[in-house]
Amino acid sequence: MKSAHNPGPLVAPVESLSSRELDRYARHLSLPGLGVEGQGRLRAASALVIGAGGLGAPVLNYLAAAGIGSITIIDDDVVEASNLQRQVLHRDADIGRAKVESARDALLRLDPDRDVRTVAERLSPANALELFDSHDVVLDGADNFATRYLSNDAAELTGTPLVWGTIFRFAGQVSTFVPGHGPMLRDLFPDIPEADSVPNCAEGGVLGVLCGTVGSAMATEAVKLICGIGTPLIGRLLRYDALEADYSTLRFSPDPDRRPVTDLAEVAVACAAARPETAGADEIDIEGYQAGHAEKVLVDVRAEWERRLSSIPGSVPVPLEILQIEGWPALAAMVESTPAEVVIHCKSGARSAQAVQLLKDTAPDTVRLRSLAGGIDAWSASGRETVQAAGQTSMPGSHHE
Repeated sequence: MKSAHNPGPLVAPVESLSSRELDRYARHLSLPGLGVEGQGRLRAASALVIGAGGLGAPVLNYLAAAGIGSITIIDDDVVEASNLQRQVLHRDADIGRAKVESARDALLRLDPDRDVRTVAERLSPANALELFDSHDVVLDGADNFATRYLSNDAAELTGTPLVWGTIFRFAGQVSTFVPGHGPMLRDLFPDIPEADSVPNCAEGGVLGVLCGTVGSAMATEAVKLICGIGTPLIGRLLRYDALEADYSTLRFSPDPDRRPVTDLAEVAVACAAARPETAGADEIDIEGYQAGHAEKVLVDVRAEWERRLSSIPGSVPVPLEILQIEGWPALAAMVESTPAEVVIHCKSGARSAQAVQLLKDTAPDTVRLRSLAGGIDAWSASGRETVQAAGQTSMPGSHHE
């Protein structure tokens, strides 16, 4: 079933399947073009999955169920209650655990014989090349531009096939990049977007079941590549609109004028910008906010339902949507003295940074505007108290957003 647009199977099959495996994968064995040989290739293959969240959860579930011989999970995050709406590998009892450990346990419950390895780190220029070079295929379910471009560049440098997927609100995209066998991500989107140019899932929301649709398509692409069957999404971008139940495909080709990737220097800068170690010029960290004697007005631009979960004591709610409509006048009455300092916060820092940029040109010169680095997430992680809707204070660990 190899097609003209399929680069061929990625690995040689194992010598034989056990009787247990013959029974377990019986529905694969009867498929034309896959059969015992294809299942043997799946058994021999190794896959690296970037992220154990919304996309990583269905990807990992289906790769393990399909019989991929070795799976490595890389993620530096922990399970939160707000993840459970879409990250179906994790359970309520896993809240607070490292996602890689929770995901590993889930895969071993599905199949105790799987070889599941974990890397409790973020994919970075320091570890990407070694990880890519040691796996047959990589599936990228990251939630930020810097990691997506790092994955693309590492794939191009190591020659490793990459399956790529994204989700946002009610829509998703999937494509497959095989170095030397078609265009790469930079042929489709040459430049790395600014880190905050599009809200992440926490800021913009995502339909939970969308993750299953897009993640399953990604896992399907990996199986096709490993077995050398069908026509992978090489040179094609699959787009899915869940609200309209509409699938469309955009075809694209290699850009003859694009310079090939020769190192990770450019993407290293993007990765550093996506995860700054210190607050920037328009930011203030928690220690800086609490230091000094100057009066600071703390404005919370999150939605009302988010404040019902928790809020920083003394913060004033002014949703971002109000600032976008009214601009500086929405805050003017709060500033009683000059010079004044207004600190804006959200959940993690993206919306507050957007608010600062929105207000900079219209705020008085005597007012200093800054975004609270890391938002209420960083505030809670630092051990400081928050206020819940009922009015009682709570310490980090007693509730999860």
